[in-house]
Amino acid sequence: MSRLRIFDDRQPEQPLAVHTTLEEIARELGRIGVRFEQWQATQPIAPGAGQDEVIAAYRRDIDRLMREEGYQAVDVISLAPDHPDRAALRQKFLSEHTHSEDEVRFFVAGSGQFTLHVGGKVYDVLCEQGDLIGVPDGTPHWFDMSEAPYFVAIRLFTNKDGWVANFTGTDIAQRFPRMTPQAPAAGRA
Repeated sequence: MSRLRIFDDRQPEQPLAVHTTLEEIARELGRIGVRFEQWQATQPIAPGAGQDEVIAAYRRDIDRLMREEGYQAVDVISLAPDHPDRAALRQKFLSEHTHSEDEVRFFVAGSGQFTLHVGGKVYDVLCEQGDLIGVPDGTPHWFDMSEAPYFVAIRLFTNKDGWVANFTGTDIAQRFPRMTPQAPAAGRA
């Protein structure tokens, strides 16, 4: 289940609020300029489907976002618990950072945890299959895929080559809860 926990940035022990419905999550994230929505595939996706098949299944929503936001490129990334570089890949995104363009991810399968640091609060968003999150450029955040990552995600870019993490140098990400591994559900892509 998708989830948003909101913390005071000085008190990682206890959330101020927890939201689990699409409407609540989208409303709270919308207040800080973050897009959150859910998409449905327009055609079945077989396990192990290639990038073109995955993109085709969500083409209507991808095209809508590209028109609305000016994104120029789209691709698909996947990671499984047995990936030999999973620990290094996880570590790469665990510290607070920003980007000079939006970070947009749609979870075709599996899950990931985006945590945003805005206005003295920490917004911890567990994204699951069917969720899209759009983190605006310049928003301090970090991403956790757990020790046993499992996800297939569509990424949208304004400039794919320009997507670089700019680390803030703070230790805030180390003080907040990490993602626990999620078991892949049977029959998911």
